[in-house]
Amino acid sequence: MVREYQPLSAHQLHSGARFHLPGQNLERVHIDSPALAVMTDLRQIPAATIDLEAPLDAANRFMIRRGVRLLLVTDDQRHVLGLITANDVLGEKPVQFALERGIKRQEIRVGDIMTPRERLEVLLYSDLVHAEVGHVVATLKHAGRQHALVIDLGGDGEQQAVRGIFSASQIARQLGVAIHTTEVAQTFAEIGAALGR
Repeated sequence: MVREYQPLSAHQLHSGARFHLPGQNLERVHIDSPALAVMTDLRQIPAATIDLEAPLDAANRFMIRRGVRLLLVTDDQRHVLGLITANDVLGEKPVQFALERGIKRQEIRVGDIMTPRERLEVLLYSDLVHAEVGHVVATLKHAGRQHALVIDLGGDGEQQAVRGIFSASQIARQLGVAIHTTEVAQTFAEIGAALGR
């Protein structure tokens, strides 16, 4: 016997209706909860990406719209070329770059400010399966970072794919406490600029 299905009732969308953002209903965790409970899993939530040639101001607007503070910089084949954070966009990097090149801020592209792939450090998903939230917090603090990328390895053990992202601010919300990491200078130019202040 074939079951008959009745149509569901349709309703009007009211003025002022909003939409949910991923992570709005984050589960509460403890420092000894599984680490994966605080990872943004890119198999479940689409990655926030941007093109290398996109204007810097477009990156800022896109971060605000998506409610994120990190964008993966990718090409047309979905290869990760680097990343750009809200700190990169809103900090001193764009000002210094514009002054050094003698250009206007509006002329700066994402590729000019991003952290390139070869300077990124990542965590292995397989290392996180038995890790706890405290391990992730300690890792972010040790590295002086707000974010950490998590990768999966392909069947050949070589091919990498970004599987997830840890965010100190998201972890803090889920723990219900403040987490302070300090972004650290990574290049001699950044160190020199910090010393010159």
